[in-house]
Amino acid sequence: MAAAKHFTYVILGGGVAAGYAAREFAKQGIKPGELAIISKESVAPYERPALSKGYLFPQTRLPGFHTCVGSGGERLLPEWYSEKGIELILSTEIVKADLASKTLTSSADAIFTYDTLLIATGSSVIKLTDFGVQGAEANNILYLRDIDDADKLVAAMQAKKDGKAVVVGGGYIGLELSAALKTNNFDVTMVTAVKLKNGNVLEADIVIVGVGGRPLTHLFKGQVAEEKGGIKTDAFFETSVPGVYAIADVAAFPMKLYNEMRRVEHVDHARKSAEQAVKAIKAKEAGESVPEYDYLPYFYSRSFDLSWQFYGDNVGEDVLFGDNDPTAAKPKFGSYWIKDGKVVGVFLEGGSAEENQAIAKVARAQPPVADVEALKKEGLDFAAKV
Repeated sequence: MAAAKHFTYVILGGGVAAGYAAREFAKQGIKPGELAIISKESVAPYERPALSKGYLFPQTRLPGFHTCVGSGGERLLPEWYSEKGIELILSTEIVKADLASKTLTSSADAIFTYDTLLIATGSSVIKLTDFGVQGAEANNILYLRDIDDADKLVAAMQAKKDGKAVVVGGGYIGLELSAALKTNNFDVTMVTAVKLKNGNVLEADIVIVGVGGRPLTHLFKGQVAEEKGGIKTDAFFETSVPGVYAIADVAAFPMKLYNEMRRVEHVDHARKSAEQAVKAIKAKEAGESVPEYDYLPYFYSRSFDLSWQFYGDNVGEDVLFGDNDPTAAKPKFGSYWIKDGKVVGVFLEGGSAEENQAIAKVARAQPPVADVEALKKEGLDFAAKV
């Protein structure tokens, strides 16, 4: 067996969080050879949201969307990691993690040891085979999680031009994929169940399934505390094992705003949790501290010429406002969510940058609402006053 390769810091996973964590390590200051990213993927970290948007059209390809361009930052090409002395260990699947001995073992029996570990393994897609669906192994049933999946989907779209597509699932991925397929001249049918109970059969050249994901935590079962289906952390993303941190999809962390443990699957949280964890690691080494993570939930999506943003929590009574007439030239509408007499969440379609900033302030401030009907009439004007 080959000798173990040791690093001061190891980021396990090569998605969005890994790229942002690497950038923060470089910003905080590391020596060449101290940090490694171990990833099953064959490319440097990239912005995953591009896969359900521009990647399905010819104009968007790597290296165009490596992290950290998604937040307006520098594009970290493989050369950047080399220049910073960060080792990219790609096409490497870790099959065993022993947190007690701080050892990771790959499928090729390579051994890696570390002082500090950042678990950024992300999520795996839920597949129809998970439910024992008949015919789920068919070649034209596709999923979307990484670039390999996206390449298969693009190839299928090119082979079945102007064909019929069925999209299973009505969440982010389902909606964005449906829009992309329609724009590519496919006849698209969306369903929200694997089996249509009325017995109808939907003809399709390709089937794309987007019914959610599961956090990849199996390597750490029984070794760390878990909660909410993920790995339990503190407000600095350190787990129950000292020196082991979990970020992005896999982390169940204390959400200060609501005083409860949450797990969030979104690129915004992936970026921010990565930066928080690295700042906390470096501060701890220096005998200092950083503020607790104080995250405001944020989600967004774009389909066709529609673009929406959501901040806060979608619980309680929803109060619709604005013009949601689909025939309107520029529909602008939204919803407030009211719980215990306070606004806890806001959705807005078609908002300007200033208006989106205003609804974010509302979700953070949680202002009281005495009259729901008056709020409905005020609409966006209410947010502008906060």
